[in-house]
Amino acid sequence: MNLKKGPADGKNQQRINDQIRAREVRVISEAGEQLGIMHIRKALDLAQEAGLDLVEVAQNEKCPVCKIMDYGKFKYQMTKKQSKTNAHVIKVKEIRLRPGTGDNDVVVKVNAAKGFLERKDKVMVSILFRGREMAHIQEGERMMKQVIEMLEPYGKLDGKPSKQGKRITCMIAPN
Repeated sequence: MNLKKGPADGKNQQRINDQIRAREVRVISEAGEQLGIMHIRKALDLAQEAGLDLVEVAQNEKCPVCKIMDYGKFKYQMTKKQSKTNAHVIKVKEIRLRPGTGDNDVVVKVNAAKGFLERKDKVMVSILFRGREMAHIQEGERMMKQVIEMLEPYGKLDGKPSKQGKRITCMIAPN
């Protein structure tokens, strides 16, 4: 039972036990049945007999509504529910390469992509061509195959690599 005195919890603004200011409150038991409107002292005594807390669930009513419950368990369930709503949003991260990019630089970019895939983000691999590099498209396709093979254990390919103007792109989704 929480006999904390002082201001209400700043995050959820719910008053408990001695923090409740109203003289009369509508009380709901731990089973969910309405016990009616009663004086705050009587409601606190009922909660104390049950070994639970009296929690104000609707304070803006004419007669505030209070429920007899385990406040610690209630707070725990609310934080669990809130953490579920803060689920990971999948983002699309891009790594850009050129046909002349060195092997070690490709490894660095692939390692960055591995990190993105491990954090459950999608990775778009782009190979850009400029000027005379357009004559060596097969070099870009070879590099794309190499990158896909290096990332294969960390993600799966979403469709085949596609050529769009001066670039070859493919999308890799996490496993």
